[in-house]
Amino acid sequence: MTTLGSASAAPGEVDTGRLEVGESRDGSPIGLPVAVINGEREGKTLYVQAASDGDELNGVGVVRRVVPRLDPTEVAGTVLVVGIVNYHAFQVAEHRNPVDDTKMNRTYPGDENGTSSERIAAATFDVATRADLVLDLHQGSTSRMINEVRVRCGRRHRLHRECLELAKTFGCGYVLDQKGPEGQLARVGPDQGIPTIDPELGGCVGWDDESIRLGVRGVFNVLRRYGFLDGDVERERQTRAKGFDQYGSPTGGLVDFRKDLGDSVRAGETLFEVTDVFGRLKGRVTADNDGVFWRTRRLPQVATGEYVCSVGTEVDTY
Repeated sequence: MTTLGSASAAPGEVDTGRLEVGESRDGSPIGLPVAVINGEREGKTLYVQAASDGDELNGVGVVRRVVPRLDPTEVAGTVLVVGIVNYHAFQVAEHRNPVDDTKMNRTYPGDENGTSSERIAAATFDVATRADLVLDLHQGSTSRMINEVRVRCGRRHRLHRECLELAKTFGCGYVLDQKGPEGQLARVGPDQGIPTIDPELGGCVGWDDESIRLGVRGVFNVLRRYGFLDGDVERERQTRAKGFDQYGSPTGGLVDFRKDLGDSVRAGETLFEVTDVFGRLKGRVTADNDGVFWRTRRLPQVATGEYVCSVGTEVDTY
């Protein structure tokens, strides 16, 4: 019998339930939606979570498509799922937990006696430590971004090769291989000996069908590659960036991009121009280095110094 919160499944069974992580302001219990898919055959354990940032919903879209397709009689091992991590932020469609004004994916491994976010992180990290592999599903918040997978442990980490292989298997087409900030699950998990990656499934308001489709394919790639399901994985070439150049606006106005997401960028090429409301040019920004046009703001209006776009740098393919 495998249990996660109130969900409990014997071999060959699926169950859903709630993982309690505290109480709301009226004293009612708060429970994260969870699922246990307990395979009929023995095998590894995969942990999948979504929406640790409350406005990053593509991962939730992946979960709701993947779980119904998993037949435990065909699965070897166990899949543990927390469908919505940042409960409070999800309820109000915000990025940060409004109870403590905290970005959840900076609080791992958490603290069971800490703030709201630290308690949720501790509860979900406890689940993650039961796994052999971890997928922490994200997106580029509400900005526009390519579909990518992030390896956050750092290239000198003892588990770097395993994390990079997991990212390649997920197979979004792009990988950011750069050590992440402290408190990220994809950085903390490898310290516990668990290959962990952070798929960033595009960026949108609400959710995007193509990014969700790629996320579903990525989860099934992992399930097949690591023996949870029978079948082959079709490996594709991946483009890896080891760094980011971020660009702000030199002036206030309206942005016109000269590159599209995924375009190759050469040093000195124009990335964007800024005009006033009458179309008169006020500023032009060019690339400092070669790379890939990776991420942009969604709205055209900018103030002086405000973030506009990012270019992935130190790029290779494999």
